[in-house]
Formats: sequence, C-alpha cells, structure tokens
Amino acid sequence: MKKVILVTGASSGLGLATAKALQAEGHTVYGTSRDAKKIKDVAFKPLSMDVTDDASVKAAVDTIIKAEGKIDVLVNNAGNGITGPLYAMPVDVAKKQFEVNFFGVVRVSSAILPGMIEKKQGLVINIGSLAGLFGLPYQGLYSASKFAIEGYSESLRMELQNTGVKVVVINPGDFKTDFTASREKVPFPLKNEQLSKEFDAAVAAMEKDESIGADPSKLAAKIVKIVDTKSPKHSYLVGAIGQTIVPTLKATLPGGLFVKLMNDHYGIK
Repeated sequence: MKKVILVTGASSGLGLATAKALQAEGHTVYGTSRDAKKIKDVAFKPLSMDVTDDASVKAAVDTIIKAEGKIDVLVNNAGNGITGPLYAMPVDVAKKQFEVNFFGVVRVSSAILPGMIEKKQGLVINIGSLAGLFGLPYQGLYSASKFAIEGYSESLRMELQNTGVKVVVINPGDFKTDFTASREKVPFPLKNEQLSKEFDAAVAAMEKDESIGADPSKLAAKIVKIVDTKSPKHSYLVGAIGQTIVPTLKATLPGGLFVKLMNDHYGIK
C-alpha cells in the first residue's frame, strides 16, 4: 500500500537519499528543508519547514494534510552537529544543538501524532545515531542530543502501544555526506597544550571516519524496507560492522577498558 510520507531534512545527505528512495517506490513523499528552493531536481515534493519554529512546522503539516488528508509515515531526520569541549561549553551552544536534534523531533512529532492516533495507524521513524548509544569525545553535545532521542522514542512507544502507531529508531554509523563540512566547531578555549592536542586528534579521527563512511543509499534502502514492514523492530543499527558492534562492546566490556578503546581510536592516549 502506497503511503503519504514526510521526511525532514531532505535537502542533502541521508534525508535526500531517503526521500528519493521512498518516492521511487511509488509513495507520496514530502521532503523538507528550511528553504525548499535548496531541494532541486527531485521527483518528491519539496516543502519549506524549520523544525525549530512552531509556526513553520504547523504550516508545513497543514499543507500536507490539506493536500493528502493524512500523513502515514514521519521520518525525523533533520539534524546538525556541533563539536567542542564539554568542559568549557557555552550553554547557548548546547541549546542550539538540542533545538534541532531533539526539540525538532518533539515539535514535528507532536504536530503529526494526533492525526495518526485518530486514524489508528502510522509510523514514526526517528533517526538517532550510534553516538546516541555511546558517548564520543568532543562530540558530547551531539551524543547527548541523540541519547535524548533514545529515551523519548522508548517512552513514546510505550504510550502509543494501543493506538496502532509504531515508533522506530534507526542508529546510523558514519555515512559519507556533507554533515562533515557543515559541522559547527566550537573553538578550543583553554591554554592547555595536552587537551588542545587531544581535541585536534579527536576531530581529525571523526572526520576521517566520515570521509570513508557508507553511501547514504544504504540507509535509504533500510528505511524503504521498514516502511514496507508490517511489524518493524524497535531499533536498527545501520553501518559498518566495526561501528555497529560498539554498543555490544560497551555492554560486555569492563567500563574502563571500553573507555580506553574509544579514547585510543580518537587519539586520546
């Protein structure tokens, strides 16, 4: 059965690949960006939406409902990244990270879920991250915002158990997108040679991992399958085996050893 689907953050990267793949399957797909003019040469329907603005979200959702009468699937993909030292992080920067990655999910979901509940069917797919299952040095705000999506989704799933609405979290590893180039970097603020060196090493390691990441089409194909599945799993890990195994290592290794392995990877000796 073909569905009406909303994909946020569809101007590039994972969101763009996902919207294209779903449209290719014959679904009616709306892909959003803060400026819909940035979405060009696509078969799906571009739509302006700023996930940090209540009025913008409402206007976009109302547009879809007016045209289609419903939204069957919501893919909460819009997000950004901020890197910097947590031990000297301005609170306003932390708020900026959460405004998009977490409150954006809450805002869009709250605008759409009542309609799904009324129709007794629907699917919400929240794009989390492997970084929402274990912390990353110097990407702590990003990890924290994705950890928040885990808790939100788990609780939401409990609340919606008897409504016919399903909630799925996808935890991707590194993918080769423009996420690296668009990441905001908080300048290192301290006069501390050791910490400054470790900060630079960690940023270099994360950028290297992303540069050799998987093609976004891999995640898009997984989402296509989930949308077509009657009983999707609660969560999916998508990425290279060397990354998707890390949550298992965290659960089985002694805490100190796990931290050492992570720090070694990011150049913190």
